[in-house]
Amino acid sequence: MKARFLCLLLLGTPLPAQNPPAAKEPSTFARDGTAAPTREVTWHDVTKWGAEGRAWVDQPRVSWFDRLPAAAQKTVTARVWELSRDSSGMMVRFRTDATAISVHYKLTKANLAQPQMPATGVSGVDLYARNSAGAWGWVLAVKPTAQEIRTEIIKDLAPGLREYALYLPLYNGIELLEIGVPPGAQFEGLAPRPQKPLVFYGTSITHGSSASRPGMVHTAQLGRRLDLPVINLGFSGNGKMDAAVGDFLAQIDAAVYVIDCLPNMTPAEVTAKCAPLVKQLRAARPGTPIVLVEDRRHTNSWIMPARAKFHDENHAALHAVYDGLQKEGIEGLFYIPGDHLYGDDTEEATDASHASDLGFFRQSDAMEPILRAALRR
Repeated sequence: MKARFLCLLLLGTPLPAQNPPAAKEPSTFARDGTAAPTREVTWHDVTKWGAEGRAWVDQPRVSWFDRLPAAAQKTVTARVWELSRDSSGMMVRFRTDATAISVHYKLTKANLAQPQMPATGVSGVDLYARNSAGAWGWVLAVKPTAQEIRTEIIKDLAPGLREYALYLPLYNGIELLEIGVPPGAQFEGLAPRPQKPLVFYGTSITHGSSASRPGMVHTAQLGRRLDLPVINLGFSGNGKMDAAVGDFLAQIDAAVYVIDCLPNMTPAEVTAKCAPLVKQLRAARPGTPIVLVEDRRHTNSWIMPARAKFHDENHAALHAVYDGLQKEGIEGLFYIPGDHLYGDDTEEATDASHASDLGFFRQSDAMEPILRAALRR
């Protein structure tokens, strides 16, 4: 009887309220597996207004985002040409009041990362914005997981119309690139600035190895600090003061040429090739400052006598050329020593040779005052 009464009592008692099933969030992946925005987006093709870091705009290109024009394929080495297909140093500017910003881009290479360098640096894009004081501030970088990326970079941005800059991948090329904002948001693609650019010719360090993201390379940092366009002609393992590259450098009406090739050169090569390159540039651009940069020291050279000796000899070779050019009366030359480019605590590189983000920051600190002096010339 008691059991029957208890059963009837339970049947007549309302059950506790249950939480309704959680609503499924919109899928964050497109059918092709790439990350996709979860809201409606209006896309803007950056080739319609242009990218900084893309010189020779009036010459044919094999691909729009190549760093060298098509004519270079016939004169530079095969490896320099191959590396010039990477979009390192290119930066796209735009203005919008959107509270969310998306990007759609397709990479030329399926290999998204390197052993010492993350996909964010090799194949990612990196967003900055000007703050209320006019200075550049970092916003967010894309973490690519596929060769074609369609993703919302950031949302919930503070309201207001502002200028943005998107840095392109360092060790990958681009086939297409679109910026997306919600429908109705103001959007204006900003053409490359008319100021003369800082032009860097160098090695894998200039190219961007091993930065965690594109905006951290010293060339990009210096562009923001000096508020000038930048052209990055770093060719990993192949920055060797080649006359064929010099021919294309000379075509650029630069604010400053920065020649930073010693990490790829022996002292004998420096002696043989540096003065001819300087004279080649000076003949084409009599008034443009030229900055010569010594090789950075490997961060473990303090415990490797042979490596330290090589750096000593490499530095001496460049300084001898610099002294000789000055004695010949060639003006507008500037010089950056290499001993402290990375700092002095041995903590600035990923593999003793290539800068970490800390190494790039310290390299920017070392170069900035010399570049400012050259720009005042």
